[in-house]
Amino acid sequence: MTIEWTEEARLWLKDIHDYITQDNERIAKKIIKEIYNKVQILATFPQIGYVYPNDDGREVRILLYGHYRIAYLIKDKKSVIVLGVFHGALDITRYLNTKEA
Repeated sequence: MTIEWTEEARLWLKDIHDYITQDNERIAKKIIKEIYNKVQILATFPQIGYVYPNDDGREVRILLYGHYRIAYLIKDKKSVIVLGVFHGALDITRYLNTKEA
């Protein structure tokens, strides 16, 4: 199973990195690396995340890492698309209830 990252997901990771870097660059790099490593489990276990209810019929799932929710879509039997990485306090409804991706 291959793992693809949308451009938006990459931007979310950059924003997380930049925000944490304001306090500690070493920790920021560590967190981003750990999020990336957590996502790698999807290559073997793509259905590990819980199903995120949405209105467009896509099987969007959420994988948890610390305070973050990693939203992804099982595209087909061979690939997973990471849609975004969101802080747990963020209302992700407006980001995930779209027919794009």
